Amino acid sequence: MSVKALAWTSVPVAVGIALVHNALAVSLSLAVLAYYATYSFIPLVSDVFIKHGRFGKDRLKKDFPVVAESMGLIAGCVYLGVMFLFIPVPFVPFFRQQTDVSGTSGLDFFGVPMFPHETLGQYLAGLLSLFSMLFLGFVDDVVDIKWRVKIWMPLVACIPLLMVYMVTYNVTHIVVPIPFRGLFGLEKLVDLGILYYGYMAALCIFATNAINIIAGMNGVEGIQCLVIGSALLINSLYQVAITTYQSTKEAHLIAVYFLLPFLGVTIGYLRHNWYPSKCFGGDTYVYFAGMTFAVAGILGRFTKTVLLFMVPQIFNFLYSCPQLFGFVECPRHRMPQLNSETGNVEQTRVSLEKTKPLGKAMIRILEVLYLVDVERDPKTNKMISCNNLTLINLLLVKFGPTTEANATLRVGYTQLVFCLLGFCARYGLAFLFYRQDYQQGSTTETVRQNEL
Repeated sequence: MSVKALAWTSVPVAVGIALVHNALAVSLSLAVLAYYATYSFIPLVSDVFIKHGRFGKDRLKKDFPVVAESMGLIAGCVYLGVMFLFIPVPFVPFFRQQTDVSGTSGLDFFGVPMFPHETLGQYLAGLLSLFSMLFLGFVDDVVDIKWRVKIWMPLVACIPLLMVYMVTYNVTHIVVPIPFRGLFGLEKLVDLGILYYGYMAALCIFATNAINIIAGMNGVEGIQCLVIGSALLINSLYQVAITTYQSTKEAHLIAVYFLLPFLGVTIGYLRHNWYPSKCFGGDTYVYFAGMTFAVAGILGRFTKTVLLFMVPQIFNFLYSCPQLFGFVECPRHRMPQLNSETGNVEQTRVSLEKTKPLGKAMIRILEVLYLVDVERDPKTNKMISCNNLTLINLLLVKFGPTTEANATLRVGYTQLVFCLLGFCARYGLAFLFYRQDYQQGSTTETVRQNEL
């Protein structure tokens, strides 16, 4: 799509913003615009990025083609642009002096509708955290910050978000599942206090880094984000449709406003990043994407649901721990390798000859669980090597070598299956664990705020 065509596309969107006072409809329109903008701008700037040294070599192709990198910056800038355009839209009812955004007839002493400053603050804080993470991700792409430093960058970026959460929601309790009530004197609600803020900060750190360690193939980061983002969007839309609590509805609507444009830019980016890739997102994209999930979960008050949909990323992190923490040798790149004869991608392996006993014990446990392929000396039975401990390599071990596109689809299908299981857990197990609250109608708004 040309820039001229994109300009014409923006006209009906602008008219929609002016005439349609349905914030959800406007957000959807801007998401479509974000898709077209991302899809159009990436080819326009790719050569510029390559000229200025922002490129990488596609290691899973025979000729190692040069591909523009850090295209997550384009996706992120488009996203922030449409989100800035969207800022006044949810507050149109206030400007029209009909009602405030919360849906109540909140009036001040003079009978003037009160502006929903808290909602605006949450929205702007989310954008500030996203902008910070986008900037830090691009800095990482440019100067290649060491892992022990960059893993803490999301902690800095999430401070505005947590501050606004504290002065608006400040809900720090959790609802104890029915089977565990009475154990250790636990009540229905347990207030975690400052520990809950530590948990939310940890979510921001995890979400921004977890997708980054399932990487190395064309489209693999994008397809993870597309599936997770879609699952979160469906969950929030469903909650908006069924909830009878106004504040819960508003919280999920904020999440929807963040997720819709994100899916738009992700689809636009993924069309260029899919096999054979014409661009790489770099750390810029995965940091921006992970922070989007964290922002939606925190402002939408469903952080535990975010984790339910990121079970493959949680598994991959735990599975990678022996290498990430130095118990087993960890090469810089743990991505699959190309078999130039067959054209398929295969697992990569790491030597265990210098691995200490504790590291070998970890590998042995994984071997007993059928989660690792260990090569042993036929004479001494000593461990010689094993596959690199990533989800991608594990799928190649279990299902065999395949083309790069199919290997990416395997990751996508795995993500989809676990998101579906996440829905089952969210709406099946939740009823079992909290059924008395639902049946007795005693689940108050305060209890529901951080239930899932």
